[in-house]
Amino acid sequence: MKIYAIIVTYNGTKWIDKCFRSLLNSTVPLNILAIDNGSTDGTPQLIRDNYSEVEVIETGQNLGFGKANNIGLKRVLEIKADFAFLLNQDAWIEPNTIEKLINVSNKNVNIGILSPIHLNGKGNAIDYNFQHYLCNNNTVGFYSDLYLNSLKEHYTCKFANAAGWLITDNCLRKIGGFDPMFIHYGEDDDYINRLHSAGLSICIVPEARIFHDRPQNGNMNEAYFKNQIYTNAILKAKSKKPPNKGFIIRKLVIDYIMLAIVYRGKNIDLKRSIKADCLYLKLKNKVSLKTYQP
Repeated sequence: MKIYAIIVTYNGTKWIDKCFRSLLNSTVPLNILAIDNGSTDGTPQLIRDNYSEVEVIETGQNLGFGKANNIGLKRVLEIKADFAFLLNQDAWIEPNTIEKLINVSNKNVNIGILSPIHLNGKGNAIDYNFQHYLCNNNTVGFYSDLYLNSLKEHYTCKFANAAGWLITDNCLRKIGGFDPMFIHYGEDDDYINRLHSAGLSICIVPEARIFHDRPQNGNMNEAYFKNQIYTNAILKAKSKKPPNKGFIIRKLVIDYIMLAIVYRGKNIDLKRSIKADCLYLKLKNKVSLKTYQP
């Protein structure tokens, strides 16, 4: 069995040791590939100096999450590996994390992506954002089973972010890589939309865990929201049943009236909604749920 762990790095020296050491300690042997997005803090050399087993590819620029991962996914397809494991640079695994994911995958051929539970960097709580993916509207029955101490081996879900994904070879052949249209954020939303359209599913495996060392207050910066405008417009345009053009125009008129009269131009969320709808109209006939060969 051949498994490639793919880590996109960018100025990540503070996490390199925990991330790569955890992968090398995996109970399942891994081929580890680091794709560096133009780091200026010495990240690529630090990996080479301390983790000679890791192959490092330097892009020389910041390609973003999706495009950089596509470099690794292309390698996985070329050598016909069995799995690709995507892991954020600010995350690390337990020794048996990937083994547990593979065990579930081997029993369920229709699952294309398997996600571990994400804990925070201290390991004393579920990651702030990931806990929302465990709610009943996304992962039916998880919290009920957790309370009753009767967790299942895996739970089909609607979404889990790509900070820790095990992707099967079957999924990768059908879905391909990430859509390069996405600048940053949303590439995983789009990938899962395409996954579902291909008749595959994503699941969460409770016994498998990673630690994700990121802010736990749920606050996002302005760059995130700017990217979300673009992301939401693309996802809307790609959907199987996108809103009717006339409906969008009527909605825009109403939103502009609300912005001008009720909110006096100060409501940021409403402004973002208007921008997203305007962008959607431009993109409506230019995107589709196609396969993107990395």
